[in-house]
Amino acid sequence: MRKLSKELVNNKQTIFSMVLLFFSLNLSAQITHVEPPNWWVGFESSELQLLVKGPEIGSAIPEINYPGVSISEVHQAHSSNYLFVDLIIDASTVAGTFDIVFRRTDGTSFECAYELKTRLKKAEDYIGFNSSDAMYLITPDRFSNGNIKNDIDTDLREQRVDRSDNYARHGGDIRGIINHLDYIENLGFTAIWPTPMLTNDMNSSSYHGYAMTDFYEVDPRFGTLQDYKELAQKMESRGLKLIMDMVANHCGSEHWWMKDLPFNDWVNQQETFKTEGTLRNSNHRRTTNQDAYASAVDKKDMTEGWFVPSMPDLNQRNPFMAKYIIQNNIWWIETLGLAGIRQDTYPYSDKKFMSTWAAAIMSEYPNFNIVGEEWSTNPLLVRYWQAGTPNKEGYESHLKSTMDFPMQQNIISALNENEDWATGFVKMYEGLAMDFAYTTPEDILIFTDNHDMDRVFTQLHENIANTKMALSYIFLMPRIVQMYYGTEILMQNTAQPDDHGLIRSDFPGGWQDDTVNAFIGSGLSDDQAKMQDFVSKVLNYRKKSKAIHDGKTVHFAPEDGVYILCRIQDTETVVLILNKNEDVKDLDLAHYKELNLEGKTLKNVVTGTTLEWGERLKLTEKGPLLLTTKH
Repeated sequence: MRKLSKELVNNKQTIFSMVLLFFSLNLSAQITHVEPPNWWVGFESSELQLLVKGPEIGSAIPEINYPGVSISEVHQAHSSNYLFVDLIIDASTVAGTFDIVFRRTDGTSFECAYELKTRLKKAEDYIGFNSSDAMYLITPDRFSNGNIKNDIDTDLREQRVDRSDNYARHGGDIRGIINHLDYIENLGFTAIWPTPMLTNDMNSSSYHGYAMTDFYEVDPRFGTLQDYKELAQKMESRGLKLIMDMVANHCGSEHWWMKDLPFNDWVNQQETFKTEGTLRNSNHRRTTNQDAYASAVDKKDMTEGWFVPSMPDLNQRNPFMAKYIIQNNIWWIETLGLAGIRQDTYPYSDKKFMSTWAAAIMSEYPNFNIVGEEWSTNPLLVRYWQAGTPNKEGYESHLKSTMDFPMQQNIISALNENEDWATGFVKMYEGLAMDFAYTTPEDILIFTDNHDMDRVFTQLHENIANTKMALSYIFLMPRIVQMYYGTEILMQNTAQPDDHGLIRSDFPGGWQDDTVNAFIGSGLSDDQAKMQDFVSKVLNYRKKSKAIHDGKTVHFAPEDGVYILCRIQDTETVVLILNKNEDVKDLDLAHYKELNLEGKTLKNVVTGTTLEWGERLKLTEKGPLLLTTKH
């Protein structure tokens, strides 16, 4: 030490550098979080609220000296380690970086830099997903490991990669998605919805992403923010839309703020959590959102109960929490240039807040889209959440799209049941007839399965013909389409139904040592290869079909195990014939005379062969037959 001190004394420049280093470290230690970490000029709303976290920051007085930016109000939190600063950013403000100076009561001060950026796109250029789109839903940890170097992060709690454990991390990442954009695009998809890729610093099962511990950080095991931006940019250059999975209802129990909550009501049941009491889980009675007779306690248990014990329930009635969520979501839209949001567990959050949240986003991005998860099989409940839907209480959700769980259930039931007056195809027929209830049925999202339910091939008892009929039906319906990764190669979880870890199995070929590579078709069974080709043929036709995107829909009541759905626009007519008959079925085409197809030549979308629409049509095999007048 004496020798080091002597060297320092003899080197004034070194002393000066060390002082500067100490000074900068001391300043950075004053603040641990400023969120949002940056913002943009040119928004419809001029307001911005900063969450500032640091030791005893609550007693500091912030100052800003930058043209066009002013502090309108400063809020102290219940914890002295937080400060909430309201800014006004004038329309004339120029992008740039400025210092926020924090002055303490003892006369000391410190500062942090804050950046306002220029928006890269105009608000109207954020084009959301619509009925022309087909989404490919991916669980990133299970899709492809593009960078083995980020499999484990020693700064995070779960430091294990084990592909033999369905609930451990397997190593899939953002780079893996980037590496296989060709595959997804060639299949015919126009959008990608990855499940959440933000930091989940949980002790176990962190792979799924829904227990976020930092709403502004990409999980380093998935990659970096730059990787996420690269994915967004490369998708946009291909005309692919990026959908971000967001969670307004809850966070992970290891979120950094859970050790020092800013307000006494930041999360629901906060006092119970602090005293380590018994927390109430949600009663999952989603009808309390619509039920005019619902008791106050049932409503409270629905929205304030925790989804699961490891996911603290966020209290969106706290105005600071509400603003935090809205600003966070806008930050990601701008940062990645998103085309849409999928909002998790939609009816579990405070519904007044969800209306405010959706309105705030849609006012900034008028051509954007958001789909909310409402896992109810009654179309009246799904209908309630769609924008423009009248209801007795006058509630307006501002939510353009919801998920069609009722129709998903109808499709599975119809294909598994024997044909009779009230069973079989009639479930699909009458299910689609419920579209009269929806304000805009074409804005509803249809799917055969997802990351939270059994694979469709398992639900349909591994019946290939029925699986093809299910997929071709959703591809033709007046809907936005979503398909789960691996459905195109008949991935299944039949050995363990309802096992989420198995449902989210690794996509073959996503890891270097995989013996089967579905990305290039190596090692697939004949059935898998045919299904992959089927999906590609139908989706690539759908991609260019104006009739399917927004044409007239006509369907015919099922008879004798045959159900026909058509989409029509101008000279393009697309006919889907679903056939359950194992033996040859001689179909009398006179019944479908209103389609005006007599004497016309139609092309088989899958095989490329043609046929003339005459008086009769022989259906030679069970399954879908997809025909079009467009050659």
